[in-house]
Amino acid sequence: MRKFTKLAAVAALALAGASQPAYAIALGSGFAADYSFLSLGTPDGVPGPLGGLTFLDNDTLLIGGSANNSGGVIRSIDVTRDVDGHITSFNGSSAAYATAPGIDGGLEFGPGGVLFYTSYSANLLGQIKPGSTAPDKIIDLSPLGVASSVGTLTFVPAGFPGAGQMKMASYNAGTWYDIILTPDGTGTYDVTSATLRVTLPGGPEGIVYVQGGNPDFTVDSVLISEYVGNSVGAYEIDANGDPVVGTRRDFMTGLSGAEGGVYDPFSGDFLFSTFGGGDQVVVVRGFNAPEEEPPVTGVPEPVTLSLFGAGLAGIGAIRRRRR
Repeated sequence: MRKFTKLAAVAALALAGASQPAYAIALGSGFAADYSFLSLGTPDGVPGPLGGLTFLDNDTLLIGGSANNSGGVIRSIDVTRDVDGHITSFNGSSAAYATAPGIDGGLEFGPGGVLFYTSYSANLLGQIKPGSTAPDKIIDLSPLGVASSVGTLTFVPAGFPGAGQMKMASYNAGTWYDIILTPDGTGTYDVTSATLRVTLPGGPEGIVYVQGGNPDFTVDSVLISEYVGNSVGAYEIDANGDPVVGTRRDFMTGLSGAEGGVYDPFSGDFLFSTFGGGDQVVVVRGFNAPEEEPPVTGVPEPVTLSLFGAGLAGIGAIRRRRR
């Protein structure tokens, strides 16, 4: 199912204004009392439809643009925060960061500070080394057993079961995989295995882990943007960091073209992008703030986290800069 066949429909549901959410976005009944959301609108200069998003540093987002196109790009854009650290708006126009043909819902820094992204519909994994402005390595996932076509990826954060593992999901098949990476000696990584763990509904895209103890989350969980379902589903996770299908709850509905997802380590908020549906970024508040403010320095540095079960020495998660 190619997403471009749906663009005319989601365009009809486009955002009426930068502060007005499209398509009757609502929080699920089990979450509405504790969470709120704000649409940041469309990031200036990022061509639609939007793909995945991740943080480059405390005040800068990377966002995929022209998603699923051969001319796919990654653009950087600054954000404005309020006195409590919550993102309230985009700050200025976006700037070119890298080309990323076919970029879809997966976009995240991984080991060695490499930026990984998923490419739809060719079923590819792209890798961009620090300082590069184009992919340094592209891997065909089909021979490795990943059902065509991949939609998203993430690395399990420290403190969760399966910490450090790369997780990947096929948009078309809904299949969720453990991915093992090994260094190839050039600063990028080979995929040495892809193990099917579970099958999910809804056309999985962005993936964000949530610690147990947040409001309405009694155990460690994961949020998954569901493009087909126009929703974000909340799942409990098992001892391997994989979603448990029978535990799904609606976290958000009416999120037309639900696409990327990212955790804001500065405020604790969660951000989602949409593919069409106004090509907007939505911020969700109500999660517990981090126990400590992320460290900031004058020079961006990769954060190194310990990994378990991924066969890697470290993972670059976010680059910081002085606010």
